[in-house]
Amino acid sequence: MSYAIIRNEKYKRENLKGIYRHNERRNKNYSNKNIDKSKSHLNYSIKEPTYSYEKEFDKIREKYNLKGQIIVCEYIITSDKEFFESIGEKETKRYFETAYKFVCEYKNLGEQYILSAKVHLDEETPHLHLAFIPVVHTTDKKGNAIDKIACSEFWKAKDSYIQLQNAFYSYITENGFDLERGKSSSREHLSVKDYKEITNYEKSKQTLKDIKIELPNVPNIKDFGKLTVKRDERIQKEIIEPKDKIIDMLYSDNKKLHQELEKQINVIDKAEKLENERQTILQEKVNLENKCSILEKDFHNKELELKRNLNKKYDELLSENIYLNKIINTFEKTIKKFISWVCKKFTVSEENALIRDFQQETNTFMNPDKQIEYEEQQEEYEL
Repeated sequence: MSYAIIRNEKYKRENLKGIYRHNERRNKNYSNKNIDKSKSHLNYSIKEPTYSYEKEFDKIREKYNLKGQIIVCEYIITSDKEFFESIGEKETKRYFETAYKFVCEYKNLGEQYILSAKVHLDEETPHLHLAFIPVVHTTDKKGNAIDKIACSEFWKAKDSYIQLQNAFYSYITENGFDLERGKSSSREHLSVKDYKEITNYEKSKQTLKDIKIELPNVPNIKDFGKLTVKRDERIQKEIIEPKDKIIDMLYSDNKKLHQELEKQINVIDKAEKLENERQTILQEKVNLENKCSILEKDFHNKELELKRNLNKKYDELLSENIYLNKIINTFEKTIKKFISWVCKKFTVSEENALIRDFQQETNTFMNPDKQIEYEEQQEEYEL
């Protein structure tokens, strides 16, 4: 079964010239031996740039007043050779046109932010290079709707590439293409294990050990004994010199092979070391994430417990305050009744006069606020 494949690359401004010349086939020669220049005329554009990618980027940025990074993304969209051969030329074209529509709609990007969409048919497997500006639709500080270049926000989600694969697979199959979902991977290069298998690492390593680059012993003319001068010259010219040339040539080739194998093995050994370090770092990252998760949960529980205790204390203080207010109000009523009773009991004509005399003679106020103020003044005076 064939797969619906979409991959993403990110490029800065300094990369755009090379990407433009490759995608739009502006070079005379290519290091990629899969490119058949005799078939390059079969390539076609779904969206063709008027200028170079750099100029297209600048014009779009100016036209839509875009702020943010100077960065471009590129989707490479394809499947396998057998799939395109089975569906034929017409459906192949529809496949890439459908993929183009998907990109326009995905994350509400918009066709205006696509620099170029070029289909290559001059390589072993047809594929689409689609260069676009990663624009996000957001708001400024005042709440006004704006568009800005923000690659980190466009690919913000941790599983953003998985989301891309899922969305592309759904879109392409809904449009009638019988494909399986492409395999997601956070790595865009071969694993060390895969690279070892492809380069035949173990065999190369053993070959490197077995290779001997020393020159073999060659016969010396003196070893032939006493021969005529003419015969000596003939042996030297027809046997020894040609053999020496072959030996020198083999020695040179052998030395180059040794160097290449040694370079290959060093690269793989280094890659393996880096991969081990990477796995260690990833494991440490997982451990730290677990610790953070535990700390966050612990902090959350303590926060809830603290809130519960504060609410409980607040309720207790509120209840106590209500009770104290009730006591004070009851005491005030009792005092008023007591004064009224005293006046009647001892035939005092005015309650106010009784209260005034009591306050003057005892320096005690019936109003609690005044009494507190008086006592505080007395304390300050004594100090």
